[in-house]
Amino acid sequence: MSNRLQRFLVTGGAGFIGSAFIRMGLLRIPDCAHIVNLDLLTYAANLNNLSEVAHDPRYVFVQGDVRDEALVDKLIREHNIDAIVHFAAESHVDRSILGPRSFYDTNVGGTLSLLEVVRRHPQVHFHQISTDEVFGSLAEVGCFTETSPYLPNSPYSASKAAADHFVRSYAHTYGISTSISYCTNNYGPYQYVEKLIPRMIAALTQEKPLPIYGKGDNVRDWIYVDDHVDALWKILAKKPLNAIYGIGGECEKKNVDVVHCIVDRFAALHNRSSEPLRALIAHVEDRLGHDQRYAIDCTKIKREIDWHPKHDFASGIEKTIAWYLKHPERLVL
Repeated sequence: MSNRLQRFLVTGGAGFIGSAFIRMGLLRIPDCAHIVNLDLLTYAANLNNLSEVAHDPRYVFVQGDVRDEALVDKLIREHNIDAIVHFAAESHVDRSILGPRSFYDTNVGGTLSLLEVVRRHPQVHFHQISTDEVFGSLAEVGCFTETSPYLPNSPYSASKAAADHFVRSYAHTYGISTSISYCTNNYGPYQYVEKLIPRMIAALTQEKPLPIYGKGDNVRDWIYVDDHVDALWKILAKKPLNAIYGIGGECEKKNVDVVHCIVDRFAALHNRSSEPLRALIAHVEDRLGHDQRYAIDCTKIKREIDWHPKHDFASGIEKTIAWYLKHPERLVL
């Protein structure tokens, strides 16, 4: 019997990043023996994200809430789970500004419920999927590291920060096995259309305005989703005890430059000039409390796990746009 983690309970596995994690596990990871996908199927989830692996005998889907401790306990026992990989979360900052309480209920309450179950099953490893947003906003230079102080500025990032603190406290107080990863902005196929990149692609297909907050000079570090989940599988292969890792794409771009890149690649794929499409860019009132810059120093994960992002932004965005053009049904809000 391998001492590696082999049997996984994935929360939020019908979402964008969770489904990419499951697809990679079942299609490319030899040690992946079994995956149970627990997802409530809220607005951003889509089981079609997993059509490629839906009939794999190692895969089980269960519709349910991560706050249902009896259900999670039952799944751990029935499927002999080795590890919980916790993706399930409310994640859209704009929605958190409009309605913070659901972010508290899901992101904090859901994580706490899972940790309570793991406390009763200490053989289960718990991996928390976090975000660079818990560290707040950077100046023009420097990067977040695994030891950066938490300074969340939105209700979303505050809820993720609180969840992370519960993970750390349970590891320290109860001795459970945990790990945490912080990631930058993900993009790629299957992302829900409310996010920046698919939203811009959707607008371009209809030649509608391309809204950009403020001046568009807010900077984000972008990572292709498969690079993120590749890092996660490498972390889990180590079965790290209470380790933390920053995962970044090493691809900092201003929001306006991201939109320009999308416009140029979209135009090239349609063999047309990008200038008329650039004229669709519309600067709108800035988001409340908009963080100026995020970036992660990936030195630790490179050194300890030998992981590097494989996609540059140009190739990743071209693959992403091409995928959405083949799946226009995914571009409907």
